[in-house]
Amino acid sequence: MGTDHLASKIRAGILQLREWMSRPVDPAPVVVFRVGFGLLMLGSAVRFLSKGWVETQYIQPAFHFRYYLFQWVPGLPGDWLYLVFATQIACAALIAIGWHYRAATIGFFLSFSYVELIDQTTYLNHYYFISLVAFLLILLPLHRWMSLDSRLNPRMGGGSAPRWIPLIFQAQIAIVYFFAGLAKLNPDWLFNAQPLSIWLAARSGFPVLGILFDQSWFAYLMSWSGAAFDLSIPFLLFWRRSRPWAFLGVIGFHLLTGALFPIGVFPWVMIASTLIFFDTSDYIRMSTHLKVLIPRKLLEESGVRRAPVRVASPVPICRALPLVLIPFFVFQLLMPLRHLAYPGEVLWTEEGYRFSWRVMLVEKTGTVFFTITDPATGRSWDEFPGDYLTSQQERQLAFQPDMILGFAHYLRDTLQSEGVQNPEIRVQAYVSLNGRRNQPLVDPDLDLTRVQRSLSPKTWVLAQNRP
Repeated sequence: MGTDHLASKIRAGILQLREWMSRPVDPAPVVVFRVGFGLLMLGSAVRFLSKGWVETQYIQPAFHFRYYLFQWVPGLPGDWLYLVFATQIACAALIAIGWHYRAATIGFFLSFSYVELIDQTTYLNHYYFISLVAFLLILLPLHRWMSLDSRLNPRMGGGSAPRWIPLIFQAQIAIVYFFAGLAKLNPDWLFNAQPLSIWLAARSGFPVLGILFDQSWFAYLMSWSGAAFDLSIPFLLFWRRSRPWAFLGVIGFHLLTGALFPIGVFPWVMIASTLIFFDTSDYIRMSTHLKVLIPRKLLEESGVRRAPVRVASPVPICRALPLVLIPFFVFQLLMPLRHLAYPGEVLWTEEGYRFSWRVMLVEKTGTVFFTITDPATGRSWDEFPGDYLTSQQERQLAFQPDMILGFAHYLRDTLQSEGVQNPEIRVQAYVSLNGRRNQPLVDPDLDLTRVQRSLSPKTWVLAQNRP
C-alpha cells in the first residue's frame, strides 16, 4: 500500500507539473527574445566582418587548435569562410522577422557553431551561450507569434504561449548566472580580490570611478558583489516583486563590465536575454516609467493582452522533445562540475575550465618554447611558437596545457614532413596566475610526442606552488 500510495503521489505531481507548464502566458517575452536575439546576432556578425577578424583569426593562421573530440571539423579554403558569415547574417535577419524560421535557426546554429569549433583560441563564454540558445531556438516554435511565418499562415499564430516555452530560456539563463557565481567562490576571488585587483588598477583612468580602482577595498567590494550578483540574480528575476529592480541591476552590472573590459557583445546579449523573464504588463509599466510608448495595436496583433488569456491555437508538443531537452539540461548541470573529477586547481590546470561559465576569473600570462631533439643525429634546437602562430594564438597557447600538447603534435607532424623521423619534443612553459610569480606548468623532461590527447587527468601538468 505504501509503495502504491507513493507512486500515486508521484503521478499526481507529474500531472500537476505538466498542467502548470502548459498554462497560457503572454507571448510577448518570446517575441522580444526572438527579435532581440536575431538583431544582436546580425549586428555581431557584421561587427566581426568590419573588424577584419575573419582574416586575422581564421584565414591567416597556418594552424588551428581543434577541440578534443572535434578534430574532425574541417577548415575551409581561402575566402569561403566569408560565405559562412554571410549565412549567419542572413539567418539572424530571418530569425528576427520570423520568416522561414526553422531553416534559419538551423542555418544559424550550424554556421555559428562551426566558426567557434575551428579554433579553440577564440573561445568565449558568450559564444558558447549563443550556440546553446540557437540550438533551443531550433526546437521551440518562437515563430508562431508576430512573425512573417504566422502572417503568411494565420492558422499557425495567435493566442498565447504555454508557460514551458519562456521557462526553458529562463532556465538556461539562470544556469549561466548561477554557475558563474558558484565559480567565484574560490580563494583568489574572495580573499585576494584577484584578478579584479590587477584589472582595476590598470584602468585607474576610468571616468569618475577610476579614482577608486587603486583602492584594495574597492576591488574586494567588486569581487564579493559580483559573486553575490551572479548567485542571486536568477532567483530575483523569477520573483515578480524583485524583478524590476533585478533587471536594473542586470543593466548596471553589464554596462559597467562592458565599459571596463573588452568583452564584445556579451553585455548586450545578457541584458536582452533577461527580458524573457517579463510579461506584457511588465513591458507596459517599464515603457511608462521610461516614457517609451509601446503601441497597443502591436501587442493586440501578437495575441497579447493585459488580462489572462486562453490558448487560441495550442502549441503542439513533439513527443520526442523531452527526450532532447532533459539530456540537454542534465548536460548543462554536469558540465560545470566536471572539474571535480580532476586533481589540482581548475584555474591552473584548466581541466574542466571551458564550457563551465567561469567568467573573468583568471589573469594568466606565460612564456613557452619547445626543444626539439633528432634521435637519429642527437642534434637539439629550440622552436618558438611565434614563428608558426598568430599573436593571439601564441598568447593563449602559453598557459593552456591542452594547446601546448596540440602544438607539440603539430610540430612533430611538421618536422616529420621535413624529414626528421620520430623527433622528441619537450617544452619549457612558465605561467603566472593572478599576479603570482612565474611557475613551470608542464614537466620539462617529458617527450610530448608520447602523450596522447584524452579526457584523462593530465599527470604531466605540474602542481601549482602557491606562495
